[in-house]
Amino acid sequence: MVLFARVYFLLPVCKHFPCGKLKKTCPLPHRVYSFNRQTGQYSLKYFIFLSLHRVNLRSGAEQKVVFITARVHPGETPSSFVCQGIIDFLVSQHPIAKVLRDHLVFKIAPMLNPDGVYLGNYRCSLMGFDLNRHWVDPSPWAHPTLHGVKQLIVQMYNNPKISLEFYIDIHAHSTMMNGFMYGNIFEEEERFQRQAIFPKLLCQNAEDFSFSSTSFNRDAVKAGTGRRFLGGLLDHSSYCYTLEVSFYSYILGGTTSTVPYTEEACILYKSILLSECFEGT
Repeated sequence: MVLFARVYFLLPVCKHFPCGKLKKTCPLPHRVYSFNRQTGQYSLKYFIFLSLHRVNLRSGAEQKVVFITARVHPGETPSSFVCQGIIDFLVSQHPIAKVLRDHLVFKIAPMLNPDGVYLGNYRCSLMGFDLNRHWVDPSPWAHPTLHGVKQLIVQMYNNPKISLEFYIDIHAHSTMMNGFMYGNIFEEEERFQRQAIFPKLLCQNAEDFSFSSTSFNRDAVKAGTGRRFLGGLLDHSSYCYTLEVSFYSYILGGTTSTVPYTEEACILYKSILLSECFEGT
């Protein structure tokens, strides 16, 4: 059985509210700040006007959905820590989380391979399958969790009242440093360029994310992955990525200093990442 956590949240986001608190509607211009971790200072980026309504809860309103999956490979434990950090932030009382919950729907499958995790497998399921190579035609008997998640995503895609904005599959990497992404390549140049925007925002806002390690491909060996399959299924308005985080550590930009990843650091960092990066989308 796949456990889904449904969380509501929205864009745009700002860190400080001139009116002092979040309101259902607020006509005042709100300042959006960028936080510099090295100096500990905020710098003003731009002004936005917020009209805070529960858009996704109104009858007949289009639901904007972000779908997140993790732990399809049992041995990649950091992916669970990252996913936990995202969930912890989304259900918190942080003002940004409150705004996001009102405007977006997050569907999260935190463990796609629970039997493999239980057995202590490194990459495969109970039946010996690498589930991240079977998205094209998953079997309800041999790949039940994958089959269920794919069915749900396809149902949402075919629902005219739902817009699937993002699909992000969280993994951990055993040889690379830092956090980085894999994205898709498309024939349309404009669509391909748009795919690069989100990783660039992560690089600007997250000290451990490396855009130079991020790559875009359509290798045949990756055709059965969630990122590749859904990238081909969904339309041009959807963005599909694999988010990787190192098993070990990350290198601070412009230095040779390495910072080890710990369970607490992954959880805290991904909370910060989510709050800052969706500000720019």
